[in-house]
Parts: sequence; C-alpha cells; structure tokens
Amino acid sequence: MERVTQTVEDVLDNLSALPSTWRDNTADKIIAYLNGISERSKYTRDDLQNLLDQDFDTAMTVFRLFLEKSSDEFKSDLRALFGKIGGIGKKAYEFNREHFLDSLDRLLISTAITTTVNHAYGWRDILVERLKAGRGSAIKGQGRGRALEDYTESIVKKVFGDGCYDKRCSFIGRSGQSTEKADFAVPSKNQPRLLIEVKAYGATGSKQTDVLGDIERIIGQKRRDAVLLLVADGITWSSRVNDLRKLIKLQNDGDVYRIYTRKMGALLESDLNSFKREQKL
Repeated sequence: MERVTQTVEDVLDNLSALPSTWRDNTADKIIAYLNGISERSKYTRDDLQNLLDQDFDTAMTVFRLFLEKSSDEFKSDLRALFGKIGGIGKKAYEFNREHFLDSLDRLLISTAITTTVNHAYGWRDILVERLKAGRGSAIKGQGRGRALEDYTESIVKKVFGDGCYDKRCSFIGRSGQSTEKADFAVPSKNQPRLLIEVKAYGATGSKQTDVLGDIERIIGQKRRDAVLLLVADGITWSSRVNDLRKLIKLQNDGDVYRIYTRKMGALLESDLNSFKREQKL
C-alpha cells in the first residue's frame, strides 16, 4: 500500500451519525413486566412481595426506576440497609423475606409506586423513559459500536473470506508472549500481519479519550512490520478535535496506516485488497 499522510479535515469531512436503538432483550423484558402490573389506588408491601416472587431481578430494577435512582445509587442504598442480612440479592431475600421487605419499606418504594401510577399522565411511559435514559444510553453506545464493527467485518470478510481473520481477540505481541486486544487480526491472532481497531462514538465522554490509550497499547505490542488500521466514526468526533488530532499524528508518524469512516468504506476495501495482494494472503 502507498504511504499516506492524512489531516484532521480528511476525517472530519467524512464523519456521519451512527444509527442505533436503546432497546435490547432486557429492556423489552422490563417493559413487558411493567405492562403486567395492575393499576390500583394504593400499593403495599404485599404487592412488593408479589412482584419480587414473580421475577426478583426485574422487580428490583423496576423499584429502582420508580425511585428514579441510578443503578449505583440504588445498590449503595440497599447495601446500607441490608448489610445485616448478608447481601442485597435474591438469596438474601429468600433467606429473610420479612427483613428484606422491612428494608424496602424504608426506601418508600410502595409510596413511590402509588404516586407514579396514580399521576395524571401514563406511568408506564414515564418508566420507559427512565429506562431509556439510564441503561438505554449504554445500550445505544454498544449498538453503535457493534454496528460499526459489523460494517467493518462485512468488508474484511468480503476481501479475505471466512476463517481468514480473528475478531474481538487478543493478538500475540512482538515478544511472542504478551498479548493485546484488537477488533480484527489478519490472518490470525497468532500471526497478525494486519490489525484493525474500530471505535464508534455518538456522545461526548471519557470513553472517547480512551481510544488513544487503546491505540497506543496496540502500537506498543504489534510487530513493526504489522499494519494497523483504525475505523472511527460518529459526529461527536467533531467536538473532540484535539483527541482526533492526536490520532492523526499517530497516522502521520506511521504508527497507524490510515483512519477510515463509514463514508470511506470503498477506500478501506481497496486498501485491504492491496494488502492482500502484497502479502499474498
């Protein structure tokens, strides 16, 4: 492949929004559980027990949503209340139901359920939105990443074929003993001649900076004759130009061969075909 020198503008001009959905199987299960809760004017500890007996884990998630607490905050409250019974999970509940329910009463869950359900607007819609805002944002991020990985793999598979690459693997490093993670290794993780890392972003955050560390670790472990490609997309890169500039420097220094976006898919395929011919793979 020919030597390439990129600029920040080369990547920014080719960024695109990445489609995703916040719902997964767990979210669908929780929503179905919400639809099974009967509406009434008041809820008691007997209702809490019935919900826990139906599906403990889903019930605890629903209680958290009614209280409008994050997962970490809810767990912290539970540990503070339930410490004496040795845990906050299903085993602790089964071991001492009365103590468990007494502790839940102190969190005013029954009151929260009663207030929410009997409000003028649709309570299921409220909880669905809370679910969406909480774990839904994480699912959307995972969905973006997986979609970009799948897109990249479709090109890798088209060029090299099934069984001629490893994905989401730990490749053998330059010492022959150490390993490092990469999204794709061609022709295999044991003898990688080509490494591809995929990074998708749709919102700002620390994880966007983490990509620099991930890429630098791969550079530190790969053989000097192995080629590293980066597929990165998501319009959020436009607001993190300094991070992108650092990646461009790695590309200009020759540590990364080229940075691609979805719009550059044809170029990626062309480069992979050139690499395949040159390496006789």
